[in-house]
Amino acid sequence: MGAQQVAERFAELYGARPQGVWAAPGRVNLIGEHTDYNDGFVMPFALPHQALAAVSRRDDGLLRLHSADMAGGVVELRLDALAPGGDPAWTAYPAGVVWALREAGHPVTGADIHLSSTVPTGAGLSSSAALEVVIALALRDLYGLDLARWQLARLCQRAENVYVGAPTGIMDQTAAACCEPGHALFLDTRDLSQRQIPFDLAAEGLCLLVVDTQVKHAHSGGEYGKRRAGCEQGAALLGVAALRDIAYADLDAALARLGEEEIRRLVRHVVTEDERVERTVALLRAGTPRAIGPILSEGHASLRDDFRISCPELDLVVETALAHGALGARMTGGGFGGSAIVLTETADVPSLTESLETAFTAAQFKTPRVFEAVPSAGARRLV
Repeated sequence: MGAQQVAERFAELYGARPQGVWAAPGRVNLIGEHTDYNDGFVMPFALPHQALAAVSRRDDGLLRLHSADMAGGVVELRLDALAPGGDPAWTAYPAGVVWALREAGHPVTGADIHLSSTVPTGAGLSSSAALEVVIALALRDLYGLDLARWQLARLCQRAENVYVGAPTGIMDQTAAACCEPGHALFLDTRDLSQRQIPFDLAAEGLCLLVVDTQVKHAHSGGEYGKRRAGCEQGAALLGVAALRDIAYADLDAALARLGEEEIRRLVRHVVTEDERVERTVALLRAGTPRAIGPILSEGHASLRDDFRISCPELDLVVETALAHGALGARMTGGGFGGSAIVLTETADVPSLTESLETAFTAAQFKTPRVFEAVPSAGARRLV
């Protein structure tokens, strides 16, 4: 649905036109997986797929929510009753943002909201962050809140961590809030410093495909939390604030100090992944995007073998793509399902897509959804 259709549906639901319509995108992470909660480096870019929100403010302490993508009518919540852990439904994401804003002292007194999203859910493309950021930006604008985009991202992360209960890092919300068209966002998750890195693959005859395996994942599940806890344990054993503080040159010495193999694997992935992000940035700034292909494939091997968050469908995407001439491929997102990315020559896209579909059919997997990832705009007001 476009902005006009979302506004019209809002009027049907609430009896008046909305005060505005806002958008926030999903994202693909080019490189830098599970580094964000380790104070490391990440490099996402925004997708054209986006969450739209038609919103009007209220002054009576009520939050009314409706989604075109979920069954059921308007859900009505009282702001003074919002509390972490009390809502297992989709409404926890927008309600959590309102809660986080109010907890931070911002005078939000209510809202009517209608949502519609084209970001695939459970595909590792940050549908939840898009939903959070679009709500945060709308409320910032409607209430005249003095909040920078990186501050909105922080509040949205708090909403997901505390209110929803998913232990995610800061990358997804920052990507939704801050990405720019035609660029990847090089983000230092420790100090939130950002650099927009030109990422125009089409000009080089290249294409980055997203392959949604249709295997759903959930960040609030226990395995994600276990990986995060293991990384924190590794940092504590090594006497550093976060694994980001282990230099790549010192990795072997650090691993020798760790006894438990599972912790060693987690530490090795994070430290080497940060180095992969830095190599990727250097190659893109040098104007040699083809050279990042092997780095993507290295990253997948690390996520598969050290972090152990891949699955047969994701591995099949990578193996098939590389066997049919792709320059590089890796899983992207939190893992345990979701999507992979494939860097390929544009001319090879049709044959590569056919090869992936054939491989999935032969393995008796659900047919993957394949589309081009075009670096797009971050969150913005449309109407």
